[in-house]
Amino acid sequence: EKAVIIIKLLLIDGNSIINRAFYGIKLLTTKDGKYTNGIFGFLNILLSLLDSIKPDAVVAAFDLKGPTFRHEMYEGYKAQRKGMPDELAQQLPVLKDLLRAFGYKVIEKEGYEADDIIGTLSDKSGAECYIATGDRDSLQLVNDRVKVILASTKAGSPVSTVYDEAKILEEYSVSPERLIDIKALMGDSSDNIPGVAGIGQKTACSLVAKYGSLEEIYDKIEELEVSPSVKTKLKEGRDSAFLSYKLGTIEKAVPISHKAEDYLPDKRDETRLA
Repeated sequence: EKAVIIIKLLLIDGNSIINRAFYGIKLLTTKDGKYTNGIFGFLNILLSLLDSIKPDAVVAAFDLKGPTFRHEMYEGYKAQRKGMPDELAQQLPVLKDLLRAFGYKVIEKEGYEADDIIGTLSDKSGAECYIATGDRDSLQLVNDRVKVILASTKAGSPVSTVYDEAKILEEYSVSPERLIDIKALMGDSSDNIPGVAGIGQKTACSLVAKYGSLEEIYDKIEELEVSPSVKTKLKEGRDSAFLSYKLGTIEKAVPISHKAEDYLPDKRDETRLA
């Protein structure tokens, strides 16, 4: 039998990581005034990940400017987000160029977010995947083949926490895919996902840990052992909860190549990198 070679993929949520880096490191510029702090921080994180994971391939996914399928579903999606500051926006094309010079694939897809590209590759590629991001949204993707590395910057240095199934269970008392149900109940102010008005993280976590999915919670709504006020909030927020579930679910069928070997790196362009 031919041995199956499992490719180790490092999937980077480009916007999330450069954002963290940009806000975590003071503004730096070159002699001619080009901003570099986001790129500098991003590369620090990337180099430390390459060193610890030793991936066979690296894919950096980025968001595009236009609306996504989530905006079509719900006008308010991410509505309160401020635009990207110009000092950061001008670093993005340079960063993408740099990543390509490393030989890595940079992927963007009209109508989808970086999360969805990552979700699709982690689900369909059959590879062992490490997802590097600054957002907890991706934790729902964790399984026996997929780990999430939550990257942040402390005092100018990159710090990262690895989330596998055990770590998620320990922190949230549920399995990774149930994190979507928790978010559907508690909402997410950073993405403007409404959730159920008046239900916070603690209540959401205990409901999902005890009763399972959102479907099950609403199927058993009369028998739930909760206070009358929580029951009323749940009933009134039903539509909002199911909409929030859809908004919070990472898409796993983005139309891109699903073959891990299509993402193996090209040759590094040393002169361009220098």
